[in-house]
Amino acid sequence: MVRRLFQEIALIQRAVAMALVAFTLIFSSAVAQANEENTFSVQEISDAAEGFFGSTTQGLAEIIEKVFSDLGRPTAYITGEEVSGAFVVGLRYGKGDLNIKAGGTSKIFWQGPSIGFDIGGNASKSFVLIYGATTKEQIYARFPGVEGTFYFVAGLGVNYQGDGDVTLAPIRTGVGLRQGANIGYLHYSGEHSWLPF
Repeated sequence: MVRRLFQEIALIQRAVAMALVAFTLIFSSAVAQANEENTFSVQEISDAAEGFFGSTTQGLAEIIEKVFSDLGRPTAYITGEEVSGAFVVGLRYGKGDLNIKAGGTSKIFWQGPSIGFDIGGNASKSFVLIYGATTKEQIYARFPGVEGTFYFVAGLGVNYQGDGDVTLAPIRTGVGLRQGANIGYLHYSGEHSWLPF
């Protein structure tokens, strides 16, 4: 009788364990599917970046793979243009289109100051991958960063900026002469402003 009781308990334990395994597999599959629906694939980002930069940028695929390897699938991206200049203290201004996988497209502007061992000026095309934001309001914030090139291939550069919840990976290519390194931030908003703060 005791032996039979232990057998029934063991059978119940196995059934509960199998149910937990099945639940975990179903739940993780649903989460992965939801993440794929609200994020961009490597192919979608590659197509958008190649359409934006054109076919003259040879290292683009390598940079996109690097960012995907580091940060995963982005929830949004920005295509835009910017100008910047510095002589120890610098300024950067930009404008573009914000594309959110789960939220459509809207205009976006950015500006910000910097300070450091930096001199020169440039005009750039900027393709910014965005992680952790599903609404444009989450991007309307200040994102600190260190300028200089974090990763550089074939005339393209990328660095990472973050505020704790949202991470940005701006990929830039442009013309001009700017040399050095600095620290600063970029403030993203839905309206243009000449004030860099």
